[in-house]
Amino acid sequence: MSDRAPRPPWQSFKAALDAAGFRPSKRLGQNFLLDENTARAIVEDAALPEAAHVVEVGPGCGFLSVHLAHAVGRLVCLEVDPRLVPVAAGFLEPYPHAEVLEADALAGKHALGEGWGRAVPQEGPWHLVANLPYSISAPVLALVAGMERPPTSFTVLVQEELADRLGGSPGTADWGALTVAVQVSYRVRAGRKVPPGAFSPRPRVDSRLAHGVLREDLPGAEERSRVRVLAGSLLQRRRQMVRRVLADHLGERALAEAALERAGVDPEARVQALDLAAWGRLEAALNGR
Repeated sequence: MSDRAPRPPWQSFKAALDAAGFRPSKRLGQNFLLDENTARAIVEDAALPEAAHVVEVGPGCGFLSVHLAHAVGRLVCLEVDPRLVPVAAGFLEPYPHAEVLEADALAGKHALGEGWGRAVPQEGPWHLVANLPYSISAPVLALVAGMERPPTSFTVLVQEELADRLGGSPGTADWGALTVAVQVSYRVRAGRKVPPGAFSPRPRVDSRLAHGVLREDLPGAEERSRVRVLAGSLLQRRRQMVRRVLADHLGERALAEAALERAGVDPEARVQALDLAAWGRLEAALNGR
């Protein structure tokens, strides 16, 4: 692996961006990770194989990207802002196995953008590592978890509140539709905390790493999708009894009670108390499995 190229000081980048009339976009959630130690720690915490294929969303100026490029076999970055693409690409020039694509990670709230088709390998494992823009963190993670071939692992820097939700437990305030959508594919844990001072502009909240490792017993994509839709619907009334909420969802109380019995789910349990296994059993009961 080639020696890591030294990073010019942030002021050099800032001067060039200012000259081009660039201003960070709140809509795009642009908070650049500047702290070198944090960027290095993210790559170390990701524990990637040396030949790993990594996709990074939102490389910005490429400060995390260069640490990734130095450590992995292939790096593809998706950057939506055309003003930043040449900046990150220039920083990655010493690494021929790394590239930056001008592409939106999302095609909408419920679909990934076309860039993923170019970024994800046709076969074999791949990994997601990113300082995810706050504005797209939740939908990107939910949609990536629902892929036919999701990443083998993810290590993402997100708002601390979101990291708590991703790793939430049944019965707690953090346990919700997003938690189920991600945990149906991944075993998730929270990682190191990152303070606002590590970014420019400084966010008003703390950030935290979230790590996910693909489940060995990963359900098929269709089954995962049905679990996600079911949980998303029922958890809108999280404090009510599952019998009542499911009956309204199905339009018939008898059907709901029969499904709950087949699934071995207590009909008087609160929706928010159902764990991942219960959601899986309930989805199977509703679909004749």
